[in-house]
Amino acid sequence: MGHGIALSRKLVTENAATMPAAVSVVEKQKGITSVKRFLVLGGTSQVQTGQRVRSHKKPRPSQAPPLPSQRPVTVCSPLPLPVRSWALQRFVSAMAGDQERDLQRFLENVDEITNLIQEMNSDDPIIQQKAVLETEKMLQLMEREQEEDGCRTALNKTMISPPRAPENSDEMNPEAFLASVEKDAKERAKRRRESRVLANALKEKGNEAFVKGDYETAILCYSEGLGKLKDMKELYTNRAQAYIKLGDYEKALVDCDWALKCDEKCTKAYFHMGKAHLAMKNYNKSRECYQMIGEINPKLQTQVKEYLNQVTLREKADLQEKEARESLDSRKKTAMTTRNLLETLSKPDQTPLFYAGGIEILTEMMTDSGKDAVEEVLCVAVLKLWQAVCSDNEENQRLLVTHPDMATLLPSFMTSRVLTIQQQSLALLLQLTQTENGRNQIIKHLDLIRLCEALLSFLDFSDKKANTAIGLLTDLTLEERFQVWFQANLPGVLPALTGVLKREPKLTNPSALCQCIALMGNVSAEPTARGHMIACEEFGDACLELLDKCEEEMDLFREVSYTLLGLIMNLCLEGPFLSEMWAVQMSRKCLSLLNSQDGGILTRAAGVLSRTLCSSLTIVEEALAAGVVKKMIKFLQAGGQTASRYAIKTLAVCTNNCHSAREEVTRLDKKFTILISLLDSEDEILVGNSALCLGNCMEVPNAASSLLKTDIVKVLLKLAGSDSQMTGVQLNAGIALGKLCTAEPRFAPQLRELHGLEILNSTMKYMNDS
Repeated sequence: MGHGIALSRKLVTENAATMPAAVSVVEKQKGITSVKRFLVLGGTSQVQTGQRVRSHKKPRPSQAPPLPSQRPVTVCSPLPLPVRSWALQRFVSAMAGDQERDLQRFLENVDEITNLIQEMNSDDPIIQQKAVLETEKMLQLMEREQEEDGCRTALNKTMISPPRAPENSDEMNPEAFLASVEKDAKERAKRRRESRVLANALKEKGNEAFVKGDYETAILCYSEGLGKLKDMKELYTNRAQAYIKLGDYEKALVDCDWALKCDEKCTKAYFHMGKAHLAMKNYNKSRECYQMIGEINPKLQTQVKEYLNQVTLREKADLQEKEARESLDSRKKTAMTTRNLLETLSKPDQTPLFYAGGIEILTEMMTDSGKDAVEEVLCVAVLKLWQAVCSDNEENQRLLVTHPDMATLLPSFMTSRVLTIQQQSLALLLQLTQTENGRNQIIKHLDLIRLCEALLSFLDFSDKKANTAIGLLTDLTLEERFQVWFQANLPGVLPALTGVLKREPKLTNPSALCQCIALMGNVSAEPTARGHMIACEEFGDACLELLDKCEEEMDLFREVSYTLLGLIMNLCLEGPFLSEMWAVQMSRKCLSLLNSQDGGILTRAAGVLSRTLCSSLTIVEEALAAGVVKKMIKFLQAGGQTASRYAIKTLAVCTNNCHSAREEVTRLDKKFTILISLLDSEDEILVGNSALCLGNCMEVPNAASSLLKTDIVKVLLKLAGSDSQMTGVQLNAGIALGKLCTAEPRFAPQLRELHGLEILNSTMKYMNDS
């Protein structure tokens, strides 16, 4: 080391007169930093300690032109010797410090690489995977550093002898060491890709076996796949599911733990873990697993709620079973008598009355009540027994509803000719639907088409049983699962609903009938269901016939008529109608109802008319003859957003088809004050139809002249250039403005002053583009 320093000092002394400023160049290769600092002295260079210097001739400046990327070096004037010696000492000191730091960095890199190699040889696949990823990151960092420092500065042509080979030939060069690590990482990545392909193939093979119910084979396939790729979470969760099917819950929990080590947010692992804990009656742990699913993915809150409900039900059932066993073990009189009675009922080949009487006694014991002392037929006794054992016991409810025969048995009981059986079956169903879980079980397991038909048959009753049955059906329709089923299976239920509309209102419970029609109205709000209804000619005719019957005695059936008009309004929301004749008949019926004194009936009749009127020019002419324009103007004068919507749409249809309607509107609405006031509304439907109606009325002679002293041009221009969401508003306003200026040329100057033509052109271009 001392020799190197002495040599350097000598060089500086000999070439002090030509020494320029010092320049340092740093090379970084694959994470190992080696520092070579050059002191530019014209023809010599400062080299690292321990290297031999080969003398060369001093090159001429012309022989070593500066590279384009180098800045020109300014040659300093000679400094005094003490100053030069001091500068050299500082430089040598700094160089030594840099070498020390570089050595330290190299040793740190070696330690890090050693740790990575140890981790890659670990038995834990998670640690192996992490080490491979860290190695790849390290290599990428080294490549970036190499690219950044790839351009090296060469300032002269001094030749430096190559470093001597290491004394110990067994020691690996750092660069070769890193190259070996990089090669190993690439090989591992390649093997990993190959392993993943094999693991996926084994997973699919296992899935096929699982679907077939061959869970042992599925486990073997998943295990073999894990032998290929130990950190594939899907294999762990699938194998856990197979273990659960076989009842090996401990192994399932172990696999779920491994899946979570691969991915701590694996919701499928938490699901199977919760299921295993539930089977092992670890209810609190099961809840924790399901709650974790909701924390990881809030979108699964609905499913989590259902899972937690299952845990609560199982825990409650377990507690009830435990209490029952304790009761039997304590040999209480009631419990022992019950057990003896059950053993008696298990005797074969007895008469039905034998079983009926025994079940009747058992029912009384369950309810601890002797009110039902009269013996009934066997099925009545069974219904009462079911009610008794299902009371406040959701596990028994589940067992009852999930029984294979119950899907059709309970609906058939409700349509029985025996009144008592109907009543008891309805009471049982009502009991089952008191809880959300009970409703879900019914929707999932019962024959819902037969159930709907059975509940609708209760309209034959004039007492509260009809209201109870229809109320129960209404409660079911509020459940999301039932709504989905109802929309998909409406064609199968539609005949029963049509039968309801064909009933004689005088012989039907009005309240229950009204509730049932309201249910249909709610269903018809959905486009697909509405399409099924309007496509059924029998259904549409039934609506028309029932409306006729109710109109004859409006005082008695006002609520039924009002609800039925709401259903018909939904049916007429979109065309095409059943037939033009049906639309004509319905329009005539609504024109008749416009003479009613009931505000609700008037509003809904106007609503239906506004939707059926456009189906036929004949009905428009009939409506005009019946004075519909005058009635709609009164609607507008009275105000009210809903009624005004229906009225202005009716006027727009009439004025769009008949000149006499335009003349009548012009005559009844002096200076168009009503229509102009509607143009200021925030309701775009009102505004758009008002603009259409106003534009139609501009075809009446002298109608436009009545607006000369108003700001109608500015109002219409503002609407035409607005950013309304409904392009019909802009279009109708623009057409009305064009008709206004055509009918009355005196509006043209005002239009030009407001740059109306430019605005209209821009609006039309925008509408065409959109």
